[in-house]
Amino acid sequence: MNQPPAKSTDWLDGAAVGLSGLCLLHCLALPFLVGALPILLPFSAGHLHVQMLFIVVPLSILAIGTGFAGHRNVRVVLGAATGLILLTIGATVAHDSLGIVADRAFSIIGAVVLAIAHFYNGLLARRHRAACASG
Repeated sequence: MNQPPAKSTDWLDGAAVGLSGLCLLHCLALPFLVGALPILLPFSAGHLHVQMLFIVVPLSILAIGTGFAGHRNVRVVLGAATGLILLTIGATVAHDSLGIVADRAFSIIGAVVLAIAHFYNGLLARRHRAACASG
């Protein structure tokens, strides 16, 4: 039987789900804030998605990889990869070529898919540890 991953890695999936939630909140709330508070319009021109990828991608790879070492569920890895690809497309190609609606659509769907993958990764990692601990 595989060695269970260290319990201290549970925070990785939690952090990744939290970051996905922040991304989702950013994508959904920013248009309303800009519409309700025109004074914020100059600040909305910046593009935070690419910078967020520098945090999200390594954290997700570390969390999913650590969990996969124990539970060996390929569907979790495929889900995370799909979410990361959608986020990357939203932050780069969609933002630059397809416009803000496509950027938001890819980013929101990618964040939700990635958060679901991290949720299941954490769940399966805890189950794997429990199974290893009980014999």
